[in-house]
Amino acid sequence: MTNRNRKPNRLQDYDYSPTGYYLVTICTQDKINYFGEIEKVRMKLSDIGQIVTDCWRGIPEHLRDTALDEFVVMPNHIHGIIVIKGNNSLQGDGVGNNDRCSLRNARNMELLPKIISQYKSSVTRRVRKQWGNHSFGWQKSFYDHVIRNNEDLHRVRTYIQNNPLNWELDKNNRANWNE
Repeated sequence: MTNRNRKPNRLQDYDYSPTGYYLVTICTQDKINYFGEIEKVRMKLSDIGQIVTDCWRGIPEHLRDTALDEFVVMPNHIHGIIVIKGNNSLQGDGVGNNDRCSLRNARNMELLPKIISQYKSSVTRRVRKQWGNHSFGWQKSFYDHVIRNNEDLHRVRTYIQNNPLNWELDKNNRANWNE
């Protein structure tokens, strides 16, 4: 059943392909802690958390004129800054070998959503290849924030860096849910 009152995830009519810095937050389905746990305010990655990290770091290998900035894996979500720098053409055909995280061609104003969609698919394929019919899944869509200036970039970087320190208060921490 579709929630008709659901807030749109993207800025209406915004072109997500020009040069710029974009914060993305991607959560697991039902916010299950697949990626590891916080121990003494530091993230200890699980095997799936390592796959998530490896695939994230591989994004610039598959997409020309993109770079990564600050990034953190949390128990059930990730925060990262993707930098789109230029003509936005993907390298290769995206088929790749099954042990790698690959992206397919994505050229238009929906570049950022396509990058994230293909990133999520790559992680899911690797998890299922390694553990068979694993229950791992992603929450539909993702959160984004267009970083508009250096002050905003500094604020977002600080937020990402401090995220493990604030896990006990994090709204994504299931321990904080009133069930």
